Amino acid sequence: MSIVIRPAVPADVRGINRLVEPMTHTGILLGKDLVSYYEAVQEFLVAVEDDGAVVGCGALHVMWEDLAEVRTLAVGDDQRGSGLGHQMLVALLERAVQLGLSRVFCLTFEVEFFSRHGFEVMADEVDPEVYNQLLRSPDEGIAEFLDLARVKPNTLGNTRMLKALGTQDAAVGREDGVGGRTR
Repeated sequence: MSIVIRPAVPADVRGINRLVEPMTHTGILLGKDLVSYYEAVQEFLVAVEDDGAVVGCGALHVMWEDLAEVRTLAVGDDQRGSGLGHQMLVALLERAVQLGLSRVFCLTFEVEFFSRHGFEVMADEVDPEVYNQLLRSPDEGIAEFLDLARVKPNTLGNTRMLKALGTQDAAVGREDGVGGRTR
């Protein structure tokens, strides 16, 4: 069976939810209502098998003119260790490069995985002007990026990480064949 990574469509939302929902019980991912997935479907990439089953997902949420967040990166239990998570992340980073972004943020328990992809533990420095603009956003991901006290209960144990993007990130995505068949 082959797997294709492609942009998500509304028909994928229930599959994304089925994939992510068990991970919310263990605290690996935050739970979301279906409506939230539908509202953000254009941010998602999915990995689908020939039969249309969603076996991986990830979203790229633009936060600022040069910054995005990788969100809801997940693969099914039977895909762990297969390289699909790597392929999903590379595809999301390639998408960030295509959008002209220079930095990508994540909030994760999987520090080692993201470190292997060039993410580093984030310093607490945010330009004061940008900080003031970002404070106006109702988005919880931005509050997590800013490390605001009101999101601390949801972020306990997570690590804030940041990756500076360059031209090599887009080239890596093409070399890995991301966007096409993967097995």
